[in-house]
Amino acid sequence: MTRGSIRIDRERCKGCGLCFRACPFSVIGPDSSMNRSGTCPAAVLRPESCTGCASCYQVCPDCAITVYREDGSHS
Repeated sequence: MTRGSIRIDRERCKGCGLCFRACPFSVIGPDSSMNRSGTCPAAVLRPESCTGCASCYQVCPDCAITVYREDGSHS
């Protein structure tokens, strides 16, 4: 299975939840703490399950997610 990882910019994320629903492996969920804008951003909850599929990246309206794949490339 392909391995990947994601980074979420907490301050850019508005917590819309689109990435939660787009992730086929439930890697992302809501953070329990607020960012400076007063919203609970997305958080990486299960990093070991990330395949780098970039579904979360594709649906993020805030461009708050960066995806890294095992080969070192990123989206």
